[in-house]
Amino acid sequence: MGCGGCRVRFNLGKVLSKVSVFFTMVLIFTYFFYCLTGLCDSAPRTLFSKETDGDYDDLEDRSQVLVNMRPAVLAQLHNRTASPGAPQVDAEEQLQQYEQGSERETNSIPVANNYGTKRLPKAIIIGVKKGGTRALLEFLRIHPDVRAFGAEPHFFDRFYDRGLEWYRNLMPRTLDGQITMEKTPSYFVTKEAPSRVCTMNCQTKLIVVVRDPVTRAVSDYTQTLTKNPGLPSFQSLALKNSSAGIIDTTWSAVRIGLYAKHLENWLQYFPLSHFLFVSGERLVSDPAGEMGRVQDFLGLKRVISDKHFYFNQTKGFPCLKKPEGSSRPRCLGKSKGRPHPQIPSEVLQTLRDFYRPFNQRFYQMSGQDFGWD
Repeated sequence: MGCGGCRVRFNLGKVLSKVSVFFTMVLIFTYFFYCLTGLCDSAPRTLFSKETDGDYDDLEDRSQVLVNMRPAVLAQLHNRTASPGAPQVDAEEQLQQYEQGSERETNSIPVANNYGTKRLPKAIIIGVKKGGTRALLEFLRIHPDVRAFGAEPHFFDRFYDRGLEWYRNLMPRTLDGQITMEKTPSYFVTKEAPSRVCTMNCQTKLIVVVRDPVTRAVSDYTQTLTKNPGLPSFQSLALKNSSAGIIDTTWSAVRIGLYAKHLENWLQYFPLSHFLFVSGERLVSDPAGEMGRVQDFLGLKRVISDKHFYFNQTKGFPCLKKPEGSSRPRCLGKSKGRPHPQIPSEVLQTLRDFYRPFNQRFYQMSGQDFGWD
């Protein structure tokens, strides 16, 4: 009788053990199933948890790929969730969670992708290409009250027909008191962009990072040359007639530097008080000083200061000091600070003479002398 009781207890213990293992396996299976469908990406994560190699350009390239591939990926997600037996999740929301999880964040507090609200930007970095816009955006993302989309959405110049709701869904979620931002440098030189931004919100704050237009043109050319080694020489592209010294203003590298002409277009829709002009040169030489002006313009508490930067002598640019939880500091990428090709001094002087009246006009319009002449 006693041995029979022992056998009953022993068998009961085996049954309970098997039940425990069974439920454990169900939980594990459920976890992996939800991760494979992308749903576990909505769980809270610590910002900085996803590292790249520390270069801003790697973030920009990866984020831009997400924007470019977005329609195709979204279609695949719709097909997958529409298949029999698939969990019914919102494909748009799922893709948004992945995109936001793929951005490298710059705060150090845990957040969840489902917290907050998607809002249209209150401030946009609208220009200029090769002026320092990527550095400015990354510096701003240190601030706990700034949430910015990492890629360049190009909504107001390329994808306007997709509508404001599409644009809003690209943006990260923000809490009350936080500012939503994005940057697309080509907006500044796009004729239709000012009216489109004003249609969204004429109170939008606009930031323009400007740089010596001659240096900017050479930098622009250098970037293109890296991607296309067979490009003609700088002087053959910049000059219509080298002997007469006539500048070809149809070349985008030259045209972008006509800041006064582009600003005239924007001032038809926005008052000057809605603009902040950031010096690309001072963003390198005194990043904390320029960031102080940016924070004041955005109505933010001055959080970003000297303690966040150090100057990288090799790159010739300021870098962000190693943030908490990161294994390395964050610097401008390999494409920043690359050596420029040798341009004949007479070509550069011709360009300086060409830009001088436009620069002077821009100084008057902006109320700032950038000292390029």
